[in-house]
Amino acid sequence: MPFRRAAPSPGAFVQCANCRKTLFAAEFQANLKVCPHCGHHHRLLWDERVNLVFDEGSFTETDAELRSADPLGFPDYAEKHAQAMERTGLSDSVINGTASLQGQKVSISVSDFSFMGGSMGSVAGEKITRALERGVSERMPVIIFCASGGARMQEGLLSLMQMAKTTAAVESCRSNGIPYIAVFTDPTMAGVLASYASIADVIISEPKALIGFAGARVSKQAGVGKVPDDFQTAEFLLKSGMLDRIVERRNLRSTLASLCRMLGGHLMTEAPRG
Repeated sequence: MPFRRAAPSPGAFVQCANCRKTLFAAEFQANLKVCPHCGHHHRLLWDERVNLVFDEGSFTETDAELRSADPLGFPDYAEKHAQAMERTGLSDSVINGTASLQGQKVSISVSDFSFMGGSMGSVAGEKITRALERGVSERMPVIIFCASGGARMQEGLLSLMQMAKTTAAVESCRSNGIPYIAVFTDPTMAGVLASYASIADVIISEPKALIGFAGARVSKQAGVGKVPDDFQTAEFLLKSGMLDRIVERRNLRSTLASLCRMLGGHLMTEAPRG
């Protein structure tokens, strides 16, 4: 799949989604879509994230042939899926591949929130599982970038089944000595958080990412009482012990490379299995 570029800005300025200040579009892009005033990390497209983190020209897409069906005949699902494909140029919300990170080969999955809110259906779950299994079969670290509103309701229980499947694949990595690193981006929610995302060997997050199982409105309706102002943010989860570290976008490449060398250095020297 050729890299999909962000649509050019209609003008020379953009507005920060958080502090609402006006920014020069060129400086905004050069600053990796991070607001220089408030530090808000705006969402990236999948190819922007690949270009940011991995060695230039090293990414090779895998599992591109997978396509979602409409197993339940859910009203308007086929039409909405087709519209998402046309709008984004993607076949689903997760893109798989292999790449090099400062010379070390890694298996990666990148979620793109622009495709149906990054929802996890049967194809997304299968791609996550294959990325983890590829790490085992080819003896390389696995990095998964999470960005999702949760399971895809239009696929019903078939979507929820992906939680168990991806969790089993993570356990396979662990039992075979394959490091798995999860990167939480805004947002990482619901079924994705409750499955493969939260059981990685190392969990890092971008600043102020929205992270939680149920959304703030659902929590309020459930009558959970007053919650902290930073509830369901990366900062709150770091204080609660769910995250290992919050990493600013400009430091993401070096941090991931260090983790892969530290946790997966043995994979670069050992003989291939099988």
